[in-house]
Amino acid sequence: MRVILKQSLRRIASVVALLALAPHAPTTRAQQPPTTSNVVSPCAEPARDAKDKNRPRPYSRTPSREAVRWADAELKRMTLDEKIGQLISVGVNATYEAQDSADFLWLRRQVEQNKIGGIILFRGPVYESVHLVNRMQQLARVPLMVSADLEAGAGMRFDSTVNFPWNMAVGATGDPGYARRQGEVTAREARALGVHHVFAPVVDVNNNALNPVINVRSYGEDPQEVARMAAAFIEGAQCGGVVATAKHFPGHGDTATDSHRGLPVINVPRSRLDAVELVPFRAAIAAGVGSIMSAHIGLPQIDPTTVSPIPRAGAARPTYADSEVLTENATLPGTLSPQVLTGILRRDLGFDGIITTDALDMSGLTIYFTPGESAVRALLAGADLLLKPSDPDATVRGVREAVQSGRLTEQRIEESARRVLAAKYDLGLVRQRVAPLENIDTVVGTADSERLAREIAEHAVTLVRDEVHLLPATSLGANSRLFVLAVTNGEDRLWIAQPFVSTLARGGRRLEVVVLDERSSDKEVEKALERAKGADLVVAALYGRVRTGQSNSGALPDPGKRALDKLIDRKAPLVGISFGNPYLLGSFTDLKTYMVAYGDMPSLQQAAARALSGEIAVTGRLPITLPKLYARGTGIQLKAQTQARAATGN
Repeated sequence: MRVILKQSLRRIASVVALLALAPHAPTTRAQQPPTTSNVVSPCAEPARDAKDKNRPRPYSRTPSREAVRWADAELKRMTLDEKIGQLISVGVNATYEAQDSADFLWLRRQVEQNKIGGIILFRGPVYESVHLVNRMQQLARVPLMVSADLEAGAGMRFDSTVNFPWNMAVGATGDPGYARRQGEVTAREARALGVHHVFAPVVDVNNNALNPVINVRSYGEDPQEVARMAAAFIEGAQCGGVVATAKHFPGHGDTATDSHRGLPVINVPRSRLDAVELVPFRAAIAAGVGSIMSAHIGLPQIDPTTVSPIPRAGAARPTYADSEVLTENATLPGTLSPQVLTGILRRDLGFDGIITTDALDMSGLTIYFTPGESAVRALLAGADLLLKPSDPDATVRGVREAVQSGRLTEQRIEESARRVLAAKYDLGLVRQRVAPLENIDTVVGTADSERLAREIAEHAVTLVRDEVHLLPATSLGANSRLFVLAVTNGEDRLWIAQPFVSTLARGGRRLEVVVLDERSSDKEVEKALERAKGADLVVAALYGRVRTGQSNSGALPDPGKRALDKLIDRKAPLVGISFGNPYLLGSFTDLKTYMVAYGDMPSLQQAAARALSGEIAVTGRLPITLPKLYARGTGIQLKAQTQARAATGN
């Protein structure tokens, strides 16, 4: 009875706290959406003893009463600039930095003078990243909330850690239990690395085969399945004590432009958004997601406000893009649209958590807005966190001037700062803000993480087509000759295929390997084709991966395409395996055997090699449609170590 009473009191306190954080725009009772913020956490929290006192508690979107009280007390002490600073998170590629180095001093100035509220970590070594963040935590008056894009686990941002398979591989397993377990492990490792705000999961519905930026980062094309996987990840992650983030609102899946390079447009009515794009976001909100990230996408049927490029002399240099895309008749990006963030997300969907912008230095914004203007418009639209502005000084200055002129109110700044501060309190950062270095190697990149990555990968590999019955290749022994043609759209020819080749070579198989990329000459292509002659099996390992900001994202380079076309024309005993973009078969429709591994992670490459040789069963099914070729759900099911080919998936 005491436990029940205590839980009831806690829920009442949560509702009180929610009211304190309600959006500033008033609504009538008839307009009020049903609240989802009092969702009961599904976390089973074991009893704690003294040594567990610093273990992160499950995170709830509804702030605790203590968190709201602390946030209000902090706001009373803060100047306007300090309140503005809480809304800004700057980006860091952490390496070793002496304390008198220019990069260290720049970051220190952001913490001490601009009073930034957070840091987002990009690629870097484990200990250098954590040590640098710890230094900044010690310099900050208010704890920093540290974030990272951990869509594929810690390995996506931290060197020498485990990269989980992409979301689409999880979708191919059909098992949301994998999504939940990935969320749990990601949260555990994130907290050990000093990361509190995880920018995952991607909940975009990838229903556009030409999408150059989402692709395998999505769970698939079916809104309900994406919703099911996303909710599971969110529950696992937030039970582990991090703020999970559903992204990219209101949906980046049906775009053919990368928002790192330009401004994509989804020209669809609200009814279509409700039926497709918003389905996973509703599920995420119902699952208690603490944060939602906006997308730099124009939605002309939702907000037709037109925008024009600013003079190039005043625009920021591209941060991510090898080239930029100018959109004709561009309309206001969702990140800056009150109709999208306040109207749909806050009012219609009832989301009362933290709205974070996608990175403000992406070309989808910088082509059209200065740093100060994009920040002001994002806050006016309803955003709380201003992520990675290209010029933090100009951002602070622009927001301050907007308050001083009356364009923004200080109350509006406080509303967002209160959300951020309350989250910091409930994340335990007031009690413990520094990540102990001595704990990292007992938590991060352990055998448990490796096992989970391997298990997901082995259940994800999908055999889409095998018209000439080449798989499983159990007859290929030590005397067989295998030729691997690896084709990559990255600058990684020296190592990219190593996990696949080394696994395939086990048992003494004879392998020859040639890697082709954009730089490969005609002579190299001819040499590869000559070496493929007479092979008992030719494997085309296709590393056409999503590469944000790059004009060749998801595609294969021309030398590799020419070689593959000629191998197909020769009718070589050829197996094509996509270690990236699953839609590649559409460019090689005469390829008779085609397998999808959904990414180049070591676990996926190893699983594909084992599936090829019959060591493991093949059970994955396509979570997307291959246009004009194969429907979602396709997947030839093969048993391990058998020649049986039960084509139950076709």
